[in-house]
Amino acid sequence: MADTIPAGTYSYLGPAGTFTEAALKQVPEAAGKPWRSVHNVGEALDDVVTGRSVAAMIAIENSVEGGVSATQDALANIPNLRIIGEYLVPVNFVLVARRGTTLADVKVINAHPVAYAQTHLWLDENLPSHGHIPATSNVTAAASLFENDLADAAVAPPGIIEHHDLDVLAEGIGDNPNAVTRFLLVSRVAPLPEPTGSDKTSIIAELPDDTAGRLLEMLEQFATRGVNMSLLESRPIGDSLGRYRFVIDLDGHILDERVADALLGLKRFSPNVIFLGSYPRADKLPITVIPRYDNDAFVDARDWLRGLIAGEV
Repeated sequence: MADTIPAGTYSYLGPAGTFTEAALKQVPEAAGKPWRSVHNVGEALDDVVTGRSVAAMIAIENSVEGGVSATQDALANIPNLRIIGEYLVPVNFVLVARRGTTLADVKVINAHPVAYAQTHLWLDENLPSHGHIPATSNVTAAASLFENDLADAAVAPPGIIEHHDLDVLAEGIGDNPNAVTRFLLVSRVAPLPEPTGSDKTSIIAELPDDTAGRLLEMLEQFATRGVNMSLLESRPIGDSLGRYRFVIDLDGHILDERVADALLGLKRFSPNVIFLGSYPRADKLPITVIPRYDNDAFVDARDWLRGLIAGEV
């Protein structure tokens, strides 16, 4: 029940030791506050909507596997949410097993589907005939080794032995040593943070119909205003075959003139635009804007137009 959960709680995909927990550890405001381990993205966001938690940490994108569809769909369908921060976590994996197990003993592996996809090259090379049992999280995969003998080993985060008494059979088994997962801290609708010069704006938009060129029309709203997109992914709306919504990350803040103007154009074009938030970039890299798209250029253009209307020019 809600009244049994301490005030100021943060939700994350658990149990302890997951990459999501590692992302939450990067949030200064969460230090010293109670953390609530949940089983999936839907439960984490429901905690936020119902007020059980002040915010939830959820994975949105991986540099190898792309967008996390469950998160994108949840953000599209659950109202009154705002992204208030993003965090990056390097991702690698180890293969662990019960004490005394050797690599030659491994026939079946327990692994989260995303982790399995990011380690399949190593697994196929070193365990070519292995079977796979999906797990709900990377840590759950390891914990299951104590609960049953269906699997002989598990793909897990490198720090798993801090939480479970297991043997590490192999380290660094990720197919891409530079893999990174991007996480979002999501809360309820709140006042916007001030622009920092290194921001992102996340939205979800639908095309008005399936007419040829509609996607180009949507993209032109950003291109003609000098707004770069760092993420563009399509997800089925689900009401009929061939209908899609687009998950979009823009470089910049909604209070930046070019971003605001692009969103006004998008709103006139799209039947459904969901604003998810403007927030500081995790990498702190400044957004570079050429002069004709900076704030002063938009202000000067409006002043010029007002002068024409007033007969001053």
